[in-house]
This record gives sequence, C-alpha cells and structure tokens, in this order.
Amino acid sequence: MAAKSLNGSPYRFQLTIKDLLNSPRISARNQEIVYRDRMRYTYNDLFERINRLGSALTDLGVRQGDTVAVFDYDSHRYLESFFAVPMLGAVLFMVNWRLSPDQIEYTMNHAQADVVIINADFLPLLASIRDRLKTVKKIVAFTDAPEMPQTDITIDAEYERMLAEASPEHNFPDLDENTKATTFYTTGTTGLPKGVFFTHRQIVLHTMSVCITVSCHDTPLRFSTSDVYMPITPMFHVHAWGFPYIATMMGIKQVYPGKYEPEMLIKLILEERVTYSHCVPTILQMLVGSPISRKFDLSFWKVVIGGARLSKGLAKAALDLGIQVMAGYGMSETCPVISVSTLKPSMKGMDNEKKSDIVIKTGIPIPLVDVKIADPSGRFLPNDGETTGEIVVRAPWFTHGYYRDPEKTEELWHGGWLHTGDVGYMDSDGYLQITDRLKDVIKTGGEWISSLDLENAISTHEAVMEAAAIGVPDPKWGERPVLLVTLKPPYRGDGVTEEVLKNFMRECAVQGTIPKYGIPDRCIITSEIPKTSVGKTDKKLIRANYAQYQLSS
Repeated sequence: MAAKSLNGSPYRFQLTIKDLLNSPRISARNQEIVYRDRMRYTYNDLFERINRLGSALTDLGVRQGDTVAVFDYDSHRYLESFFAVPMLGAVLFMVNWRLSPDQIEYTMNHAQADVVIINADFLPLLASIRDRLKTVKKIVAFTDAPEMPQTDITIDAEYERMLAEASPEHNFPDLDENTKATTFYTTGTTGLPKGVFFTHRQIVLHTMSVCITVSCHDTPLRFSTSDVYMPITPMFHVHAWGFPYIATMMGIKQVYPGKYEPEMLIKLILEERVTYSHCVPTILQMLVGSPISRKFDLSFWKVVIGGARLSKGLAKAALDLGIQVMAGYGMSETCPVISVSTLKPSMKGMDNEKKSDIVIKTGIPIPLVDVKIADPSGRFLPNDGETTGEIVVRAPWFTHGYYRDPEKTEELWHGGWLHTGDVGYMDSDGYLQITDRLKDVIKTGGEWISSLDLENAISTHEAVMEAAAIGVPDPKWGERPVLLVTLKPPYRGDGVTEEVLKNFMRECAVQGTIPKYGIPDRCIITSEIPKTSVGKTDKKLIRANYAQYQLSS
C-alpha cells in the first residue's frame, strides 16, 4: 500500500525510484546530459521528459503492473525509461537484444511484455518474431536517422513525437516500496534464460550502498559530483550496474554513447572529459590496445571492471597509461554489486606493479552485504586467506527469486543464502578473492587448478591480449588444463609460438604463481575467444568446441 499520513502521525516514507530524483531536482537542474554528438540537455529537461514519458505511456494504456520492454543502446531515452516506467508502477523490462531471436521471443512471452519501446535498428529483429509474441499490444519506435525505416510491423507511436504531444506534468503515484520495478533475463550454462526481478526498495537500497562505497572511501576511484559519468556496459545488463541511478541521484553530468564504436567512445571521453566509466575487460582491452590511446593523456579516466575477472596484465597496462582501474564483483541476481577492490588509503602510494595485485581482487564487500565462505555441507569456513569454498551472500536488495520458476529459486536460495556458484576465499584484510566458478575448476589427478589463476598468469606475458583456461578430458588424470590465447596486434605472426607461451607458464610455476601440475598441456593461439551476449568469456562454448577438436585431432 502507498504511504499515507494521518493528522498528527508521521509520514511512512517508502523507498521508491521516484524519490531518487528529490535531490537533483533542487541541486542539479542545469547539469548536463549528453547523447553521443546528437543531443545535449539539462536535468530540468530530463525531469520534464520523464513526466512526458509517464503521461504518454498512460495515454497509451500502460497501467500499474504492466510490463514495458525496451530495446536500445545506452542512451538518454533509456535513462528516461529507467525512471518513468517504474515510477508509473509498471515494470521496466530491459531486453538483451544480443540473445538469439528464439531466446528474445521466449523472454518477452515469459515476462508478458505489454508495450515495446524500440530503437529502429532492432525493428528487423522484432519483425522476425512479432507474430509469435503473445502479449504485446503497442509498439513505440524511434531512430537517430532522418526518417523511420520501412517495416512490416505496426508502429503505434514515434517516441519523440509522442513526448512532444504529451503533458509536461505528470502526477506519478505514491507506490508501495515493494512494488516490482524492473526485470531482465540472465542466461546460464544450461536451460532457458531465467527472469530476475527487483522492487523499488531493492533498487534504492542498492543505489545507496554502492554510492556510499564509491563516493565515501579515500580511493583513486572515488565518484564525486565533479566527475563526468559514461557507461560502457549495456543498460540492459543489470541496470548498467546501477550507476545511472547513482549518477542521477548525485546530479552528475552524464554522457551516453549509444552504439559502442571505438572512435565514438574515445571522442566522447576526450571531448566531454569523461572521468568515470564501467565496462567488461574486453572493452578496456580494446581501448587500451588502440594506438589512439597512446596519443592522449587518459590519466583523468577512472574505470570499474566487472563481468569477468580483471587480469593483472590488463590492470598493469591501464595503470601504466594513467587510467585508474578497480574490479567489481556481482551477479544479475544481486542487482548486481557485491564487492569492489577499493584501495585502502595506505595502498595509494604503491607502484603500479603492487597496485595491480590489489585492484584485480574480487574486493571488499559493500555496506549491508553479508558474505560467507561455505563448504559443500553449508558449514562456514574461516577467513584466513587460504581456505576456499563456495561464496554465499545476503543483502536486502538481492532478488527474491526467478520469475515464475520456483525450482530454480529454491536452488538459488538453498539454506537461506544466495549461492553464487563461485569458489573463493577471504583474507584477513577483508578482501574477497574468487579462485574459480564451481563448474570451471579444473580437476587433475585429484588436485584442483584455478582456471582464473592460469589466465591471470599468462596475462602478464607482454604478447598476450586475452586468455581462457579450460579443462579437457584426460584418460590418466581426469582433466588437464588447456589455454586459449589471443595476441596483441604487434605480436601476431612475430615468433610468439605455443612453445614460447608454455615455457612462460613453466617459469610461472618455478616462481610459484601457479602449481607445477597447473602448467597447461596446450597453449592454443587463436584469433578470437568466444563471448556471451554480455561480453563474458563463453567457457561452455569453448569446452564444447575444444572437446570436438580433441576428438578429431
């Protein structure tokens, strides 16, 4: 029920997304929001456009409990949807347009999407599944092109025209903080995508906790009102890790790059003086490895890395360019942030070699997150920096379960703790460190090898750009490690062979970086390492591909 105030009684304040706008409405009305090189407006304009979008969607028939699906790149329009849709009491469904058409069809029907807001770039994709979408009633489209492209599907409204004709004032309802606000789908190693959902209360609490973490600690990656924020993580991926909500609440200048293009990203970073971003390692590698990056001073840029492990080699390369980096850890199910590798004040004077050892750690749990290391029976293990087990977690913003999937929900929350599926340990300084995924640990001759440790070790070779370690079946040892490696452009075809890389790993074993039984049997140099739809290394596909390769070799 909504908050009500009786005469003489206190107002029962509800934690809702609408109230994240209270402070910037007063303090940041003239702050800028930028979309590529196409749009520039103020927070005052943002507030009006949120009102107009709320009015327009209401006129279109959207009611509390309805689901509004959005297909777009990172844009000002997506930011408007982040607020207007849940503020109506509707559910914002962030569609992962990188999934296959069949998977998108499944997620839209499973989520029971009522209205679609879509970038014209994705109209062909929508057209290919439109006749199989069971609940979609209205489609709103937009384009950056001069004219809307021809399409076989019915477009009920054009976004900008719809906003122009809508009321600039909208009285968004007072909502119960436990009202469902957002949903999206996460893909696992098996089965259909699973729907994850969050309430207004959960998103507000996550926003506050991450804001405290990145803004209050004395760290090189402090996020303040003087920063300029630009996401390089798709906004469909766990609310762009929650940072659009944080940046808006803080009244920070925001820059949205649209479709990811290296030239545009560099242009915006330099011209808009972007100081704060987040991305997966692949994007940072692309930018750090670009010759353009060496032509400019990027020492003002701070980057949080998530989605996959930040390797020591990549962290060192970024730090050497003056880019401040740190790793973050989370899951779709955790909204997503669990921990960040915040440097403690005493560590700020470290050289880049030592600093890179810290910033690649899984990190210190953020406020209100309870983290335990558990054995298979559920018994908690000591935080001694050595004893490993599954990482299990609790926090008030973690998803309560998978949408319409009680069996998977029970697996996720078995024993009252959210099971991450990650193996790791916690040291005496409070840093969590993942050593592997439960399903990715390589078991050889009764010993366990961390695939992440192997990847981290090879990443320090000067020629290596990316790496992925897997275990392959072996009749004697059960499994043996194999490394797939991509090389940096200057080293391709330049004498870096499999034997060179294996010798490097032998040296790592001598130095104690990896165990001797962890020296890979193969170091396969490849042109590309497969990725999932959100930029993570796709080890399921790699294992399948390599198993087939082994059988045929």
